Amino acid sequence: MSINLQALSAQLLVGLINGSFYALLSLGLAVIFGMLNIINFAHGAVYMMGAFCAYFLLNVFGIGYWPALIVAPVLVGIFGMVMERTMLKWLTGLDHLYGLLLTFGLALIIQGVFQNYFGSSGLPYAIPDELQGGINLGFMFLPVYRGWVIVCSLVVCIATWYLIERTRLGAYLRAATENPTLVRAFGINVPRMITLTYGLGVGLAALAGVLSAPINQVRPLMGADLIIVVFAVVVIGGMGSIMGSIITGFALGIIEGLTKYFYPEASNSVVFVLMVLVLLVKPTGLTGRAT
Repeated sequence: MSINLQALSAQLLVGLINGSFYALLSLGLAVIFGMLNIINFAHGAVYMMGAFCAYFLLNVFGIGYWPALIVAPVLVGIFGMVMERTMLKWLTGLDHLYGLLLTFGLALIIQGVFQNYFGSSGLPYAIPDELQGGINLGFMFLPVYRGWVIVCSLVVCIATWYLIERTRLGAYLRAATENPTLVRAFGINVPRMITLTYGLGVGLAALAGVLSAPINQVRPLMGADLIIVVFAVVVIGGMGSIMGSIITGFALGIIEGLTKYFYPEASNSVVFVLMVLVLLVKPTGLTGRAT
């Protein structure tokens, strides 16, 4: 079988872009589950809200792409914090299933509201002028915006990992989830830290939505198309493992791209086949720890 380098490179690029979104979304899920023990099924809905927020900022308020990268995650993060304070906090100490059912119901409500007002068709969101065009690499043509998505996602993922694992704030967050009584003894407001953590995880999903808007258009069901795959990524990497989610997200994007080139029929199921194999060999995931 002869290999078409240009076609293979194009599929690898698509895989890397998909992997960027998988990594960002699974990172937010891992932060929420690892810190709060909540299986957040509304993650796809807040990803969609991030894209719609960027769309409204541009078309209603005239606020362009670059400010939207900050404003949209902050606004959606605030929405997530309100959701945590008004609903999710009452599930503390209960079985994970209750949180999953609540967030699944919220996802259906959010998606239904947006679908009722905007339909199912996609709304266009223009690529910013600074990221128009592409670069000829010789063996392939790399669109500048897609290269930016990969780099931005990687930087945000590494920065989030560093914040959680290598800073004093991250140590407080981990301690607040493992032994809240002890942390309160040091004068730290544990409920506030939990709320901020949930807002951070939701904000990461909203950021992925803003990055996705110029590529995939803005659609009410854009999150529903991704969330099952993202959950598979989190399970493979290890529930709650931040670095596991980052590595697995990018790796599975590349594997998906390779599968689309060599065996396209299996491209939609390869992630789930890998998930089954990993669970059979190591139920806690590649980097997860048994509790």
